Amino acid sequence: MANKSPIVLPKLKRILSELGENIKLARLRRKLSTEQVAQRAGISRSTLIAIEKGYEGVGIGYFLNVLSVLGLEKDFLLLAKDDVLGRKLQDIGLITKERAPKRK
Repeated sequence: MANKSPIVLPKLKRILSELGENIKLARLRRKLSTEQVAQRAGISRSTLIAIEKGYEGVGIGYFLNVLSVLGLEKDFLLLAKDDVLGRKLQDIGLITKERAPKRK
């Protein structure tokens, strides 16, 4: 079976594109070539270029390897850390009693 790229909505493509651009800028700030980063991350140069372009077919592990080379792997932990919507939904489901229970 041939590798297929996932179907990604335009809004999400823009997010991936911005992530790729941020990775590229981080690499350039560190004055590292694509060859250096690719070699250290254990990927091909073409895969790194695909990451920097925000290509949706690149595995998430490759993104993490590149972030690690750039010293940004802890940024990965910030994804979905503050789940505001999830907390609100959880709070809605909490049942509160109208009165305090009687003492015996």
